[in-house]
Amino acid sequence: MKNSAERLAWIQLALMPYIGAETFYELCRHYGSAAAVWAAEQEVGAILPSRPAQEAWRSRRHEAEAAAEAALAWEQQANCRLLLACDADFPPQLGEGITAPPLLFARGNTEWLHRPSVAIVGSRHATPQAMRIAGEFGEALAAAGIVTVSGMAAGIDSAAHEGALRKQGGTVAVWGTGIDRVYPVANKALAHRIAEEGCVLSEFPLGTRPLAGNFPRRNRLIAALSSAVLVVEAALESGSLITARLAADMGREVFAVPGSIDNPHSKGCHALIKQGAKLTETLADILEECPQLPQTVSPNRQTAVQAKRLPESERSEFLQNQNADGEHRQAELLPNEQPALADTAPEPSETETSPLLQAMGYDPVHPDSLAEMLKLPAADVYAELTLLEINGQIAPLSGGRYQRIAPNRNTK
Repeated sequence: MKNSAERLAWIQLALMPYIGAETFYELCRHYGSAAAVWAAEQEVGAILPSRPAQEAWRSRRHEAEAAAEAALAWEQQANCRLLLACDADFPPQLGEGITAPPLLFARGNTEWLHRPSVAIVGSRHATPQAMRIAGEFGEALAAAGIVTVSGMAAGIDSAAHEGALRKQGGTVAVWGTGIDRVYPVANKALAHRIAEEGCVLSEFPLGTRPLAGNFPRRNRLIAALSSAVLVVEAALESGSLITARLAADMGREVFAVPGSIDNPHSKGCHALIKQGAKLTETLADILEECPQLPQTVSPNRQTAVQAKRLPESERSEFLQNQNADGEHRQAELLPNEQPALADTAPEPSETETSPLLQAMGYDPVHPDSLAEMLKLPAADVYAELTLLEINGQIAPLSGGRYQRIAPNRNTK
């Protein structure tokens, strides 16, 4: 029903103020179609469940009509789609555990919405170590042919999206604003790249501002799209815990990365683990609990995405070369090997690690404390910290502190 009267009425009804998803579907069942609901006018206003909805039906139908007209005009742009819940290509997983939004705005490749997916969420004010972990999990998911879903917030969300993109994998960003507004503004470049290589999704009308009440709805959609939710770092009052709770209520698996007991942004993850979330160190921990996800890396998944970016004249030769390489690599693997997934990254031996790095542990620490601990001149400690930072082994934090960065456990 690409341009039918029913499609127009569906979009108008979905954009009516105070008409939620449950009321939307009840009205459609009662009248038989969205077009019949929209045509009923005064009769519908009398049976709506709340006074605000009744008043909106009497006086604000023109707003929904204008919003629908704007949405249809927006859809004429390249890679822009209005996804109706009655459409054959609407993400089927959204009907599992929640009342699906009647209408979604999508920009990018909507095929990613039909692939196996895992959500990665966490703190907006994440530590460097947590940012690195989120990116590594995004990379590992991409290598396994699994889509990374997140909310494109600062911190963990952005790192997870960027990790998936680094490996030419699929990523879906679910927004708490209209799809024509980038939030946070600092993520404008990332938003553009996700729209080009992944998919951006929103259930909010065009022009919707980033209001606080929008983000629990966004989190609900993130959880519903995914087979599992991984919380990398989160405080006790974090919105990421809302996402985890929603996921559990929907029957999705919940995973959490442990952190330092001194890090307030790890307390939410520790609480989730105490409540039954699986302590997670590698992607293998997730795959073990989620048999519906691909259990091995498929080189052809990444190859297909890369090929789409080439001119038609170059695709055939590219695919032939990649398939030949892929067959050769697969022949070298034992049946149970899972490249880029197994927990095989060796820890540095004590002989390979500097005494200063050993003394740091993995908690934030101030150079003066290290100098006192190791009985070294402060100048020597600062000099070695500078070298360790250049080598990517530590990261600076606020207050002049530093934190050690662990090796990537998701790769060999």
